[in-house]
Amino acid sequence: MKIVGRSVERTDAVAKVTGAGMFITDFSLPGMLFGKTLRSPHSHARIVNIDSTKALALPGVKAVLTHENTPRKRFNTSATMTFTVPNTKPVLDQRIFDDHVRYVGDEVAAVAAVSEEIAEQALKLIQVDYELLPAVYDPLLAMESAALPIHPCREGKNIPGNIVRILYNDIDKGFEKSDVIVEGTFKLPVQKQAQLETQAALANADANGNLTVWSTTQTPHPTKIILSAVFGIANSKIRVLNPPYVGGGFGVRIGCSAKAEPIAAALSLATRKPVKIVYSREEDFIASDTRHGGYVFVRLGAARDGTFQALELKGILNAGAYCSFSVETPGVLGAMGLAVYCIPHANYYGHSVYTNTTPAGAFRGFGNTQAMSAIESAVDMMAAKLGIDALELRLKNIIKVGDPWCLPYPCQSTGLAECIKEGAKRIGWEERGKRITNDPHKRRGIGMGVSTHVSNSWPFCVDYDNAIITMQQDGSMQLAVGVPEIGCGSATTLAQLAAEILGVSFKRISVVQGDTAATPFDIGSHASRTLYAAGTAVLAAAQQLKREILQYAAEEYHISVEKLDIIDGVIKDIKSEGVFVELNEFVWQAHLRNRQFIGIGQTVPGNAPPWQAHFAEIEVDLTTGKIDVLKIVAAHDVGKAVNPQIVEGQIEGGVLMGVGYATTEEIRYDTKGRQQSYNYHNYMLPTAADRPEIEAVIIETCDPSGPLGAKGVGETGTTPTPAAIMNAVYDALGIRFMELPLNQERVYRAIKRLEERV
Repeated sequence: MKIVGRSVERTDAVAKVTGAGMFITDFSLPGMLFGKTLRSPHSHARIVNIDSTKALALPGVKAVLTHENTPRKRFNTSATMTFTVPNTKPVLDQRIFDDHVRYVGDEVAAVAAVSEEIAEQALKLIQVDYELLPAVYDPLLAMESAALPIHPCREGKNIPGNIVRILYNDIDKGFEKSDVIVEGTFKLPVQKQAQLETQAALANADANGNLTVWSTTQTPHPTKIILSAVFGIANSKIRVLNPPYVGGGFGVRIGCSAKAEPIAAALSLATRKPVKIVYSREEDFIASDTRHGGYVFVRLGAARDGTFQALELKGILNAGAYCSFSVETPGVLGAMGLAVYCIPHANYYGHSVYTNTTPAGAFRGFGNTQAMSAIESAVDMMAAKLGIDALELRLKNIIKVGDPWCLPYPCQSTGLAECIKEGAKRIGWEERGKRITNDPHKRRGIGMGVSTHVSNSWPFCVDYDNAIITMQQDGSMQLAVGVPEIGCGSATTLAQLAAEILGVSFKRISVVQGDTAATPFDIGSHASRTLYAAGTAVLAAAQQLKREILQYAAEEYHISVEKLDIIDGVIKDIKSEGVFVELNEFVWQAHLRNRQFIGIGQTVPGNAPPWQAHFAEIEVDLTTGKIDVLKIVAAHDVGKAVNPQIVEGQIEGGVLMGVGYATTEEIRYDTKGRQQSYNYHNYMLPTAADRPEIEAVIIETCDPSGPLGAKGVGETGTTPTPAAIMNAVYDALGIRFMELPLNQERVYRAIKRLEERV
């Protein structure tokens, strides 16, 4: 391959490093108004009365919207309402504004004014009378009989949607065959995406009944469908697009950007003016989806020789106040958790639970991070109990091609064993338990964790991809795809795929993305699917375009089409030295003869498991409890690395998110349901000073279902990282932690308890 496999320069590099790239905050339209949202100070209450008279009287205020003058259509801000599994119904539990508020930060009203300052003043003039209701913040407590129902639920008290059950053979029989059993319940934290760009949207309802919305969404086409359902406007009269850049996503924008799009659209429809809403950092923290916190129970059984016999897994996650992705996330937790090891008997039971906290939704790793933090800890517990090296125990039990497993798509490739062996060599696994420091108050430890993930959305969902490549009259090409560029480099890698197939320079292909008026439908950039799934459509479009060009050339030059190919932008007779014509000249001549070439790709992509093995070296200060993550070796089976530098960047970013999840990041709530972390200052994100040495190791296996062998990589850097750190801490201290994050206080107290017992 000439282009795929090379780290070509990203197409968005210059625009972003020079500051020329356009984001929502850079946009303005003539006559534009500014929107601001009034949010609930209470975690659970009924709105008895709301009076906006004084706000409307303030000069410069053009509209005030509440539950009394906005559509009452129920919806789900996540894209699940547009691609739910067939024969099931999405959970629709939100309105633009409701007469009940269910968490601190819930939307109460919105204002459009000629300036942000006036809009802020108007919010203070809206008078709201609340009837306070009992609130609950823990998912286990929310299921108890004393808890007040937050929404009507059919499966059980405060359980949204369906309970997920995966039954694989006979779990009781598996434990009967087990000589050794380990088990534990792990408590996992609420984590925030903390992406650089906050949620934002600019809506413009024109005089012809069209609605255009610029937004930070990861899914323009599904967002268009959501807005159509909410406002009763035809899909064809709504346009959703990125501006074109988005300042990170990590799952928090799959569907609407919180409620930025519907609120901006409602204000624009009310005023017939463009309205822009940009969330403050605090709003982004308290009123847009988080990672699901909750509880994961693991019970693992093995024979004395280390062969796994049974795995019981249970997940109870905190949905927060609204469903979002709280049906799908427990499903992925179970499916991915049961897919790593070849275990003859397995069982999963999982669901989310409504509480009066910020809604939880999609977050890089999507349930899998929670699963593997628990499972990989249990595997190390089993290794210790059996007296078997933890690495060897994993190699003995991991899934291999051809092994039976619980997922509804085949495992056609795995490089996990190679990832484990290569990662172990680079971290120095043979020194585990032996590394010492010059400081007697510090301990070193090495740990590992493995995982698999998806390269596409769940296989039973609506999940098809389209791409169009149009040959321009000068021989350059325009690729139109519905997946947006959210910082992952998709514009670059998708263009590389097209250029490789077409036999042209990468520079010849321009990419149009993230605009529903200029691209065909796609469910968007998420689920580690952008290159894998959209890439299949790009390949199909490129192959069709190439066939059309060569077929026309064969007719023009009276030569068999099988003899022709496009090589370095030249149409050549590959069987002889005849017929050499530059593609640009050929296309121009075709144009003069009333012919243009267009390739259309329409695919329903499959799925492929990427595999990861992470190794962590950490150091613990016994006097403070502080954990320093010194090094992470992250070995990944990515199928084919289309752009190795982009792959490495994705791995490194995911690893750092996993480091934060394991060591510092956690959103806590006070007794009234108020978030205690709501900005970069008081939410403990890892900084550049906390970044460990990260060694990304690319293992290529070329999956037959992926575009030129590629698999997904976007989320995979996060999933095994916390477990690797947890196991490294156990190696250093001999203390098994069952709760994350491993912050200084938690670790220090555990060290002191151990010292007291000694």
